Amino acid sequence: MQEIWDTVTTSTVMGNELWRIIALFIIILFSLIAGKIFGYFLDRAGSNMDKKGRPLAGLIAGTLSKPMVLIALILGIKMGISTLVLVDTVETFARNITSVLVVIAIAYIAYRMVDVVTYWLKKSASRTESSLDNMLVPLVRTSLRVTICILAVLQVATILSDQPLTSVFAALGVGGLALALAAQDTIKNFFGSLVIFADKPFELGDRILVDGHDGPVEQVGFRSTRIRTLEGHIVTIPNGELANRTIQNIGKRPYIRRIMNITITYDTPSDKIDRALEILKDILKDHEGMHSDFPPRAYFNEFNDASLNLFAIYWYHPPDWWGFCAFSERVNKEVFRRFNEEGIDFAFPTQTLHLAGDPKRPLNIGTSLAGMKPEG
Repeated sequence: MQEIWDTVTTSTVMGNELWRIIALFIIILFSLIAGKIFGYFLDRAGSNMDKKGRPLAGLIAGTLSKPMVLIALILGIKMGISTLVLVDTVETFARNITSVLVVIAIAYIAYRMVDVVTYWLKKSASRTESSLDNMLVPLVRTSLRVTICILAVLQVATILSDQPLTSVFAALGVGGLALALAAQDTIKNFFGSLVIFADKPFELGDRILVDGHDGPVEQVGFRSTRIRTLEGHIVTIPNGELANRTIQNIGKRPYIRRIMNITITYDTPSDKIDRALEILKDILKDHEGMHSDFPPRAYFNEFNDASLNLFAIYWYHPPDWWGFCAFSERVNKEVFRRFNEEGIDFAFPTQTLHLAGDPKRPLNIGTSLAGMKPEG
């Protein structure tokens, strides 16, 4: 036993006694075990808080449980290195590496804590009627995470270069200019996002029409907006372009308007034209979904090439598409039935040939020719 102890205390590895190497290993090992145990208890505490109706506290505990192993490992390395005998250059290098690891650990904790901020923002947004808050949540989450990453990179650069932050900024000036030029589309899309949030042309869930793409808005992100088209496809439009497009917000319409053009034949008597207009007005009178400020209208408005045109318009409130379709179907059936009962013929594109000798449509060509006198 004494021989083993002597070997441990007298043997050296890279200028350090063997016991110092063993101490480094033991400290790191116990640090990992402590981190595992502490993370486990934090995770259990988070689950219990969630079950007791304290989801925010549970989320905080659960979020902090994840980086515990990393934090314990970094602390173990920092304490373990202090037991070693190192030359100045190696000691400086080791100190810088441990400082970088501490920055990474803090940034990782902050990065994970963004989930807590996101949860709180979503909970606050759910209490408001507007869905604009829901659109802001992903943008805030992404902005916070990008900010944390940038700050962490700058701090690491400061540690490794052993220069103040202003010098690091100056060194990154040229590179930042090149990066800005390369990322001008990203910057354009970011400011497009700000324009969308400021103008509020739509909210999450609104059905919009942009460049022929018709569907509800599913997500407004840091760079682009996603629309689920009525065909089921996802269309991604950069916010920089979307901010300059004409957007039809179908989801915000207060009603659905329908224009009907019913054509009847030219040989329809005038009294039946009047009767057709009476039928249309009667069908649409006090109709389902009518608003007092938008009464239905019906007019005989055009002489088409092959028909007489009856124009009718009505508005359906509220803008329930399927309810509107069902009502329009009932209107169509009623118009068809009552026009047939009255003997009012619908017109369609036709050509009429007048034949000589037709008793219903006499041409009287011979009579007309007989009345003509030759000249001269």
